[in-house]
Amino acid sequence: MKRTVISLLMMGAACFGSLSPIHAQTAVQRGLNSINRASAEAIVGFLADDELQGREAGLHGSRIAARYLAANLREAGIRPLYGDSYYQPFEACAKERQQKGARWQVHPDSIALLKQGTHRVLHMANVLGIIPGERTDEYVIVGAHFDHLGTDATLADDSIYNGADDNASGVSAVLQIARAFQASGQKPLRNVIIAFWDGEEKGLLGSKHFVQSCDFIGSVKGYLNFDMIGRNHLPDRPRHVVYFYTAAHPAFGQWLKDDIDRYGLALEPDYRAWDRPVGGSDNASFAVRDIPVIWYHTDGHPDYHQPSDHADRLNWDKVVEITKASFLNVWNLANEDNY
Repeated sequence: MKRTVISLLMMGAACFGSLSPIHAQTAVQRGLNSINRASAEAIVGFLADDELQGREAGLHGSRIAARYLAANLREAGIRPLYGDSYYQPFEACAKERQQKGARWQVHPDSIALLKQGTHRVLHMANVLGIIPGERTDEYVIVGAHFDHLGTDATLADDSIYNGADDNASGVSAVLQIARAFQASGQKPLRNVIIAFWDGEEKGLLGSKHFVQSCDFIGSVKGYLNFDMIGRNHLPDRPRHVVYFYTAAHPAFGQWLKDDIDRYGLALEPDYRAWDRPVGGSDNASFAVRDIPVIWYHTDGHPDYHQPSDHADRLNWDKVVEITKASFLNVWNLANEDNY
């Protein structure tokens, strides 16, 4: 009976030509409305749980995180970037740890050289999806690293580096942005790549591998990065966020200013235009290729790279507001003709 009544009401509305509030919304509004605190808490809560053992790259906890992210992309209806798999596996090698210069390398030439001697090896995988655009030969990317520091059995009391802010908070934003594009119901102008990087904590390994192996890297029009977006570096300024962007693209700064006014976003950005944003996080892998960059960050804090980086210390309102602001950024990256 309930279904019949609802069906009749809907038919009646259609006959009178009225639209439901959902249909009356713009595509952008539909996307914004899908972003919420409950989703942010669920994503961060899973990734920062003790069972994932700190998500160290190449180890079991990180692989669980990768599978969780791939499952979420599949559930959201976002297809894999490459073929039938969301995973982009890659190998990293380094000298035996007693030797000098024992940094992890992902370039094929460096790996070939390292394999001639005693070396270490890690097997990792980025998680990549794509939302197809009208222009099949143009791309924008939104990404965050999902790995962290793992565990240290010698630590007293708490031996797990949970990495709630670093960088489960950023991962939650990327996943919610992916869902928001789907909720918008509108195909973007450019392809939107949804990227979760492995191995950032060991030297930006996942994003480096992607950039060096990507055969369309010259067609990437912009990259938006997250790394730590959930804490209050300044206790008296809970809306504070650092907004780095490539200085040659002043439109990036204007976009955020306009969207804060238009949508009433509760943020107080520190705008930092940077000639070439090659430091700090995975944005560097793209900036060195002169790809325009936007990067959200809420500064360091006493729990940075400590076992105390727990989910209950995040400012959830800030995480949600940054996610909404960055969805609007990515919307512009994907749909504006020129910037």
